[in-house]
Amino acid sequence: MKILYLSKALVVGAYQTKMEALAANGTLSLVAAVPPSWKDERGESRLERAHTEGYTLSVLPIFFNGSFHTHFYPTIGRLLDEIRPDLFHIDEEAYNFATFHAAWEAHRRKIPFLFFTWQNLLRHYPPPFRWMEQWVFNHAVHAIAGNEDAQQVLRQKGYLGATSVIPQFGVDLRLFEMGQRLERTASQDTSPIVFGYAGRFVEEKGLHLLLDALAGLQGLPWRCEMRGSGPAQAALEARAQALGIQAQVAFLPPLPSTEMGRFYREIDVFVLPSLTRSNWKEQFGRVLIEAMASGVVVVGSDSGEIPHVIGEAGLVVPESNIEALQGALRLLMLDAPLRQRLAHAGRRRVISHFTQSAIARHTHQLYEEILCGQQA
Repeated sequence: MKILYLSKALVVGAYQTKMEALAANGTLSLVAAVPPSWKDERGESRLERAHTEGYTLSVLPIFFNGSFHTHFYPTIGRLLDEIRPDLFHIDEEAYNFATFHAAWEAHRRKIPFLFFTWQNLLRHYPPPFRWMEQWVFNHAVHAIAGNEDAQQVLRQKGYLGATSVIPQFGVDLRLFEMGQRLERTASQDTSPIVFGYAGRFVEEKGLHLLLDALAGLQGLPWRCEMRGSGPAQAALEARAQALGIQAQVAFLPPLPSTEMGRFYREIDVFVLPSLTRSNWKEQFGRVLIEAMASGVVVVGSDSGEIPHVIGEAGLVVPESNIEALQGALRLLMLDAPLRQRLAHAGRRRVISHFTQSAIARHTHQLYEEILCGQQA
């Protein structure tokens, strides 16, 4: 079974472990096509060749790099001719030109294709994006939704084909292990509790609310490490200064994806206080499962998919509610046995639902079902 998998997300080295897990099945001839880099508000992320065993990683030129809706791969047709895959997995939203262009090239060659969606808010796009989306809907053999809300949005937008709910990527437990912080959680260590966040510094992640909540933890020993970058960083640093907590909050640069395990070993509690906006709500929160896999307790808002990711393995608070967030942080600071229970529960939840191997297994089963249906 020959599969071509097109994904700009695979420039991230840690995500490539999903390809290794897919290839490990032994029945796939797998080619993953990626751009040399991807640009967003954090800057340019260059391809990390970190996990490339068992499959071929093919680098394609990209036009309009950084433009979510209009980027595309001009030589994808040539690669389709070279590989002649049995199935083409386009890891991209149906309304993007990259998806339409790649799907059109596949359809011309009578190669079945599927697409992926995270979109969990009902949004209608102007032409030509609406036309491209409907064409993809009408010709795809399957759609993978990253969460239940995204699957419902597909139906609301008129997609009538088959769907599955499978997260885009999981975690490789080799990269995220239970660390020394858990051992300290169960001890009588009185050193400061370390809160953490990693990701984009943007308004919708609610980091200003996290700073406000931390400022209210007067008389308790804590530190906070925020790793990432983005347009809100200067405002966040100024807010920490104004709140008088600048000495306790460190704004640190992002780490390569394959080194994130080191960050989680340095913190006790990971916080994701995301805020729903008219054009966005949290689609998954991959950093949550990385933290949970590492034995770090997680606290999240109830935006989008966060409550479904955390389940009973962490604390969920109403978004925008500073008092509730502060109460959750205070509770975890004062209750070491609770931190230990939640840390173990988080690790178990990831093993059950969110490993790369589990997601690869579901994806491989889907490929087989699609191709068996095509042959019937």
